[in-house]
Amino acid sequence: MKVTIQKIVLVLMVMLSSQLMFSQTPPPPTPPPPPGLPIDGGIVVMFFVALGLGYILTRKYFITKKSSL
Repeated sequence: MKVTIQKIVLVLMVMLSSQLMFSQTPPPPTPPPPPGLPIDGGIVVMFFVALGLGYILTRKYFITKKSSL
């Protein structure tokens, strides 16, 4: 009985140690994120588009409001 338990333990230890020997190495760490990007001319264009869209929608609202009276 003792011999079979020792054999089972020995076989399990060999199997587990071979798994650890042939396992892959961990991947390299990820590079740091890039620094914050500067604000460029896109903000100015977006501001004027929003200003124009606000004007158009407000004008459309007041025209439909006058015609509904």
